Order: sequence, then structure tokens, then C-alpha cells
Amino acid sequence: MLYLKTLIIVVQLLSAFGVIGLVLLQHGKGADMGAAFGSGASESLFGATGSANFLSRTTAVLAAVFFISTLALTYFGSYKPAVSTGLLGGAAVTAPAAHPAVAGSVPAVASAPVASSGPGSDVPK
Repeated sequence: MLYLKTLIIVVQLLSAFGVIGLVLLQHGKGADMGAAFGSGASESLFGATGSANFLSRTTAVLAAVFFISTLALTYFGSYKPAVSTGLLGGAAVTAPAAHPAVAGSVPAVASAPVASSGPGSDVPK
């Protein structure tokens, strides 16, 4: 489970840095006006409007990957594994039975403290 969380964190960080880089690479709305009048944008690698479409689609894909990895980290972060049963494998542990001769002299355990008149009851607390 730890390796899966680490992998998801790495994917989330890479997609976050990718989104930041792609957003910074994209042109603003004002830059499109110069490209419309033939300012050399048609000689680019992706064509006149190809770079804008490529960058915006790649940004959208990386944003979706970031969103999905965030949801996965939230799910795995709230996952609580079952309590371990330890070496006994879930076997109930019981107290040893008292000897019949001693059982009558052992006082019962009360759930709330009760004033008793036994030894030590006159000691201040």
C-alpha cells in the first residue's frame, strides 16, 4: 500500500508541474490577434492553430490526471486497515478460572467504586 501511495504522489507532482509549465507556455488571448494577421505563426511546429490546440488538450489531460490522483490519494488516505489479531489469530483470551475454595473469598469486581469497610478503608486518599 505504501508503494501505491508513493507512486500516486509522484504522478500527482509530475502532473502538477506539467500543468504549471503548459499554462506558462500558452499564449494569452491578446497574442492570437497578431497570429491572425500572419506574424509567422504558420511556420511553427504545430501550424497556425496547432500549438494552441495541442497545448490546451495536453493541459486538460494533465489536469484530469491531477484530479484523479488527488481523489485516489484522498481515498487511500482515509483507508483504515483492519485491526491486527496478533499471534493468537483472533482467539478469545479468558482469565484463568479461580480455585473453588478461593472463589468464595475473592470479592467481586464492581464497575463503580463502592465504599467498603475492608482493610485500608480508613486510609485517607
